[in-house]
Amino acid sequence: MLYLIQNVHILGPEDEGIKDVLIGGAKILALASHLPVEAAYGITVLDGRGKVLMPGFIDAHVHILGGGGEGGARTRTPEIMLSDIISGGVTTVVGCLGTDGCTRTMTNLLAKAKGLEEEGITTYVYTGSYQVPVRTLTGSIMDDMILLEKVVGTGEVAISDHRSSQPTKEEFARIVADTRVGGILSAKAGLVNIHMGDGNEKLDFLRYVLEHTQIPPSQMLPTHINRSLTLMKDGIDYAKGLGGYIDLTTSSDPDYLEPEEVKASTGLKMAIDAGVSADHVTFSSDGQGSLPIFNPDGTLKGLGVGKVASLYREMRDAVFSDGVPLETALMAITSNPAALLKLSGKGKIAQGMDADLVMADEETLDIDTVMAKGVLMVSGGEILVKGTFEY
Repeated sequence: MLYLIQNVHILGPEDEGIKDVLIGGAKILALASHLPVEAAYGITVLDGRGKVLMPGFIDAHVHILGGGGEGGARTRTPEIMLSDIISGGVTTVVGCLGTDGCTRTMTNLLAKAKGLEEEGITTYVYTGSYQVPVRTLTGSIMDDMILLEKVVGTGEVAISDHRSSQPTKEEFARIVADTRVGGILSAKAGLVNIHMGDGNEKLDFLRYVLEHTQIPPSQMLPTHINRSLTLMKDGIDYAKGLGGYIDLTTSSDPDYLEPEEVKASTGLKMAIDAGVSADHVTFSSDGQGSLPIFNPDGTLKGLGVGKVASLYREMRDAVFSDGVPLETALMAITSNPAALLKLSGKGKIAQGMDADLVMADEETLDIDTVMAKGVLMVSGGEILVKGTFEY
């Protein structure tokens, strides 16, 4: 199927002005100020007037199998469905395990990722879960990365949290080192996704790696940095002072933030205003993961479920509520995660890139169209493609 999007304002995420975009064979074939419709046979024309065209969004932290269990078996959250992903403009996800590395396994994670890929989006996974030693499929981080195509890194490994395995700094450094070498040998990112709790150590483990090894900061992505103002400030210091990368979680309910919690959109504004490079901040949703709230004594107070759709909500809020330029906010869910994860065909709009695209109203940024690998998944705000068991 060939598509021609005419007269659309391209934010790729750089502002490219108004152009036409020709799409075919799951790729962007051409961009120009005017592409005549008669140049292609059997073409479907989409009107882009009054709309912006953005790269498909990348969510680098999704519990595609579900997560949870902090309140017992009944609190295990369900698997994610395709429509939960594409309705928020997300066309690429990285699946991960979390607190539960026992009933949620790497074999199940890989199977779910393959299923979502068959349904139309692009998927990758991290090996491991909260626990150290890391639970892998082959028994080795490096073997998983080299032998399993979808494995792009390790995570989410928990530190500074009462649910973590309380690893030493040396144990943590070995995980990062093994993941990096696995990435080198498999031509993958070798990224470690790090669950940050609210412990007093904050980002000390990551600083230890940078100060005592030759490993660059691009191998580590600490997430949940906005869980408290204290951690947010430490994350800004880490990113600004050591060139580190930080990830802000979008799934928190903006109407029920914890006292010290920072909204992701506000956290992005804080980081940029403090001098953090805009390409060192990413958003991820923690989608379908449990959002437990604990009492001071560690007992469970309440439980929510993360939503992938929150990724775009927080990007929009960064623009409309926090005054971040759209091109800058868009980087956090497109080009930045694509660069960290070394996804060569993702995160930008250019000739030869994957045809993962989101078209939205230029004024409201309401999503109108979602395309994944050249296939229309959402049109006119209506979901066209649903998961196997959603019908």
